[in-house]
Amino acid sequence: MNFLQAIILAIIEGLTEFLPVSSTGHMIIGSSVMGIASLPFTKVFTVVIQFGAILSVVVIYWKRFLGKIDFNFYKKLIIAFIPAVIFGLLFKKQIDSLLENVIVVAVALLAGGIIFLLLDKWFHEAEERGMSELNSDASAFKIGMFQVLAMVPGVSRSAATIIGGLTQRLNKKAAAEFSFFLAVPTMFAATCKDIYEVYKDGVGFSSQEINLLIVGNLVAFIVAFLAIKSFISYLTNHGFKVFGYYRIAIGLLILILHFCGIELNMI
Repeated sequence: MNFLQAIILAIIEGLTEFLPVSSTGHMIIGSSVMGIASLPFTKVFTVVIQFGAILSVVVIYWKRFLGKIDFNFYKKLIIAFIPAVIFGLLFKKQIDSLLENVIVVAVALLAGGIIFLLLDKWFHEAEERGMSELNSDASAFKIGMFQVLAMVPGVSRSAATIIGGLTQRLNKKAAAEFSFFLAVPTMFAATCKDIYEVYKDGVGFSSQEINLLIVGNLVAFIVAFLAIKSFISYLTNHGFKVFGYYRIAIGLLILILHFCGIELNMI
């Protein structure tokens, strides 16, 4: 992987991590088009640059995270985070096997796209509550259960948790913001786990690889910062349909490339 490839992957990560379009699907296409080999460092890179993406959430919503301590807010995040921890530990092997299947990614994108075309109609009358009104621990846990669905590659963590928020009668803006907040512990834990596994295996990084990680995190931070700001504004004014059409297009593209015999890298 060279610096240009690292920057492009970081842009993809920053753009797609918090949008409900599946960062996994885009990483597959991006890495395959650029001919990036599925090597141990490549896999570590795609996970570690999530640090930059989640840092953008903390910076944008710093008052929520670092301002006056709101123990109820942190309790809701922990409760919503718990299902992913439990299912991740219990079904790690099954999840890892899904990560190797391009067809699973494509089908998940297509199914999610169809659902997103219907979301505005389904939840049109449910836009009643803001983030501050998520006062039930049970509601937070249910949103966390939706996040578990994102362990199937292609579902999109953002998509699953936003839909989870809507089912708990949060409005679009509040559902998206809670999805961003929940990404912080979830992605931080996933990144730390991967770094620990690399350290445990005794794999070291060259100076160039360390520089690639630094550049990747910086680019992912900037792009994710802009993507989050734009997404909230667009979602509030226009709804979900465009993301539905986009997911369907990406899902079909992956299927076409796969059945045309073009090798797609699962990284």
